[in-house]
Amino acid sequence: MATVRVTAGSTPLNGWTTGLTLPSGTAVTSTWNATAQGTTGPVSFTNVAYNGAVPAGGYIEFGFQGTGTGPTATPTCTAG
Repeated sequence: MATVRVTAGSTPLNGWTTGLTLPSGTAVTSTWNATAQGTTGPVSFTNVAYNGAVPAGGYIEFGFQGTGTGPTATPTCTAG
């Protein structure tokens, strides 16, 4: 299980996306407070209707649960 915090800098966010590439043998099985695209390999998470607007200096959190074993994945983040 992982909790991910998306933090706005000095500019508010109006929509966000974050992603990671899962190592072989791992998969996302459930997600909350975000919409997942993909379950293995490259997976991206985007805001849902109620948490896309993040005020300057604010944050939201979402989470996901997965299966498998492997090394730690490194997330990337973009906002728009």
